[in-house]
Amino acid sequence: MSIRINQINKRFKDFVAVDNVSLNLPEGQLTALLGPSGSGKTTLLRIIAGLEQADSGSIEFHGEDQTHQHVSERGVGFVFQHYALFKHMTVFENVAYGLTVKPRKLRPSKEAIRKKVMDLLELVQLDWTAHRFPSQLSGGQRQRIALARALAVEPKVLLLDEPFGALDAKVRAELRSWLRRLHDEIHVTSVFVTHDQEEALEVADRIVVMNHGRVEQEGTPEEVYDHPANPFVYQFLGKVNLFHARVDQGQTRIGELQLETPHLSDAAQQDGLAYIRPHEIELRADNSAGDGLHAVIENVTVIGHTVRVELKADAAPNPITAELPKQQFRALGLLQGDEAWIKPLNSKVFLKETHPAA
Repeated sequence: MSIRINQINKRFKDFVAVDNVSLNLPEGQLTALLGPSGSGKTTLLRIIAGLEQADSGSIEFHGEDQTHQHVSERGVGFVFQHYALFKHMTVFENVAYGLTVKPRKLRPSKEAIRKKVMDLLELVQLDWTAHRFPSQLSGGQRQRIALARALAVEPKVLLLDEPFGALDAKVRAELRSWLRRLHDEIHVTSVFVTHDQEEALEVADRIVVMNHGRVEQEGTPEEVYDHPANPFVYQFLGKVNLFHARVDQGQTRIGELQLETPHLSDAAQQDGLAYIRPHEIELRADNSAGDGLHAVIENVTVIGHTVRVELKADAAPNPITAELPKQQFRALGLLQGDEAWIKPLNSKVFLKETHPAA
């Protein structure tokens, strides 16, 4: 079931929540709406569900207009952040609820409901909890039950609003992996909201990056991470270092270092900003190759098998962070306070005038 979002607008008093958003979400894929708080991602999800009405624009499921359809008629399964399970019902009764309240003509038999529920509980690996109550389950288990309940009515579309946001980091990581495997089994067109970049990159087939109600970029996780459309996307998708640069006809200079930037061949003597991720910086103890930027090590932090090095470089307005394997750092023999040289292995340069807020 593909989803088409056509020029959706939504305003709350003086606040524009969704600003002329158009998207095509492919059938059978898991799409992440990713963005900071207030970016419009949850409002857009609620408009897709029919829980919120857009001021203008339309929503189509597989070519059929759903814009004025009631939420109960859209065939949508919805999973909230805080489980929303019925506390007075057993796990079995919670999952069965959507089937038992169907009109009598459409309601399956008790035996069919029992089989459906147990099959779903087995799918989410919690069939042994059927006769327990939600209060007897962990947060991660309750969220899996909430997902089973959403799937019970065989939704055309599955929508998840920060489904793991209320859980601790370890449980979140486990459920991300579990959700990806589950989706590969059921192939229901799914959209989930998250502000967690790692979650989106790990779980989604497609990522829509939102900011101030607008779509900044959409594409596969690899596309948005490797080829960010603008500084906002670059900075939002993980840690990044910022360097002052000077751009002239496809050549960019950062301090004494010169980079090829053919996408900026039309720029003549303009200020630029170069973005470089910590793991894409090569750290050296000398500049014998003559292609490094001078820096001084301000701090060294060992995090498991990785070393995070903070440096001060003349070409950067803020401290620079480099990350490298522990063995590699030890081989350099560098300590806090030492001089070092850094070389970008990969970078992205934008013109400063084009993105004044960066």
